[in-house]
Amino acid sequence: MKGLFSQAGSVDTATVIMDKMTGRSKGFGFVEMANDDEAQKAIEMFNGTEFEGRKITVNEARPMEARPPRTGGGFRRQNSW
Repeated sequence: MKGLFSQAGSVDTATVIMDKMTGRSKGFGFVEMANDDEAQKAIEMFNGTEFEGRKITVNEARPMEARPPRTGGGFRRQNSW
């Protein structure tokens, strides 16, 4: 991925987000470019193109949205008397 985005400018970091349980890609990642102009150029060059057989969306990262707390799941032991 770093090689692809380096066509638009200097790449500081490129990270693919992996699933901890399976070790497989979650289907997204983050690329940090050296400056805003190069980041905008990367968006224009690569948004909607194919990379490794998949159509990619390239945009500026947004802050993570707050999520409600998770409920359920886990294990609860019931005592039977």
